Amino acid sequence: MDDRSRPGARGSVSAVADRGAGDRAAVLGTSLAGVLAFALSSGSWQWFSTYLGVTLLALILSFARPPAPAPGARFAYVRSLLAYALVVGLCTALAVAPAMQRWAWFFPMPGTRTKCAHLGSYAALQAQAALSDLSSHDRAALAYAQNDQGQRAVNDCLASTTTLWLPVYALAAALLTALGAWLLSRTGALRRAAGRR
Repeated sequence: MDDRSRPGARGSVSAVADRGAGDRAAVLGTSLAGVLAFALSSGSWQWFSTYLGVTLLALILSFARPPAPAPGARFAYVRSLLAYALVVGLCTALAVAPAMQRWAWFFPMPGTRTKCAHLGSYAALQAQAALSDLSSHDRAALAYAQNDQGQRAVNDCLASTTTLWLPVYALAAALLTALGAWLLSRTGALRRAAGRR
């Protein structure tokens, strides 16, 4: 009977396999988050971004545990914690971007919202000037085109400002994640030390 046939050995092998699967899922989640952040960072932020961000957060939080500190490996722990926190921050930014763009109470930017409204009015006037020859044929279509062009200009303006502020939100989420993970590991270490006494 070799070591691999013992229950303890089987448990350690399955734990290593589970850890490997979790690491692969974390790498996959990181890659997807990077690609999606790059793909979605231009144009208006849509609610599908929230779905993608929440899905990636669920993937990372389910399969990748926060790193645990090990004696004599402080640099490796800090590096792993930083990578974990940055990925969580990126996914959080993807999830909240559409809400930042649309909800003034969530992301006020009052001056920018006023400027974007003026840009929307200008785009509507441009559409009216470009389609003025058609106004005698279908006024409803002209009004729809004006409204569509104005709303698109407002959305693009708000989206560009949202994109500029997203790194701040992502870094804030990453810092909170890192602090939370560090406090949890610290609390666990203190409980283990108290239990040994």
